[in-house]
Amino acid sequence: MSHDDFQTEPVRGLPENLPEGERILWQGQPDWWALTKESLSFWWVAGYFFFLFAWRTISGAATESWIDSATAASFFLVLGGFVCLLLIVMGLIQAKTTMYTVTNKRVAMRIGAALTVTLNLPFRQVVNASLGLRRDGTGTIALELTEESGFRPSYLNTWPHVRPWKMKNTQPALRCIPEAKKVAEILSEAAATAVSHPVVEVTSNTQHAAGHGPVAAE
Repeated sequence: MSHDDFQTEPVRGLPENLPEGERILWQGQPDWWALTKESLSFWWVAGYFFFLFAWRTISGAATESWIDSATAASFFLVLGGFVCLLLIVMGLIQAKTTMYTVTNKRVAMRIGAALTVTLNLPFRQVVNASLGLRRDGTGTIALELTEESGFRPSYLNTWPHVRPWKMKNTQPALRCIPEAKKVAEILSEAAATAVSHPVVEVTSNTQHAAGHGPVAAE
């Protein structure tokens, strides 16, 4: 029998049911291999241990045979293989425990392997979205938040679901998602529609009598 760690969610990827009038336009998860390569620097780590192996082999060959030197240096290959395996497991776990959701009103990100949290980012709090696209079709959509929102997620707490190296003004990001260009188009259309609708704040009769009428925001 299959087991879902998030079977208590009323809607997959969301902590509660959608409000009336809100609907899901897209849901998805990071591509685990793309996430492992990009956020965990898989090839850099693998290359580092291969460099150590080659360096030890070449330097050791000055005093011993090439075979003996390579055998002694193989420790770095074994260690590097173990570290790379750990990175792959971490990438798989991060991808499996993540769910990105785009609705007609917001972006929701359920993230975290050890401690699961959900970030809710209404389109009115997003000032800009940038797409980083790769040859295989996967990509990252980073969301720049408005200063007025007052929300700045911690870079460390939300990593790797952030735009790399944007530590001061953290940008939550949909990392390494398949068909990223298509998702970016869905998000762009939804955001444009949501922001174009005015938000009306209804004031009390007392305020209106005092000369303060309804306020229309944006």
